[in-house]
Amino acid sequence: MATWIEACGADDVDAEDVIPFEHDGHPYAIYRSPADDYHATDGWCTHEQTLLKDGLVMGHIIECPKHNGRFDYRTGEGKGAPICVNLRTYPVKLEGGTLYIDVD
Repeated sequence: MATWIEACGADDVDAEDVIPFEHDGHPYAIYRSPADDYHATDGWCTHEQTLLKDGLVMGHIIECPKHNGRFDYRTGEGKGAPICVNLRTYPVKLEGGTLYIDVD
């Protein structure tokens, strides 16, 4: 069963950008693609637990600010060294201008 948590307003996320969101002490990262699709992942890089909120978003890629590891934020797939573990992703829905994340 889905557990949808209100995360932010759709307009809070610029195109090709990332913002942080925290729920129950767990950090998440919310992205807006160039095509205005929304995505969510864990907020920590899987390499050395650096927060992705300060990372660089290019197209569908988030680059970790510490060692430049890259992930496809749509799938969580690591895109090269030093990434060895994929990033967990979460479903996102948009209702009435508000983004919700399924944290289950």
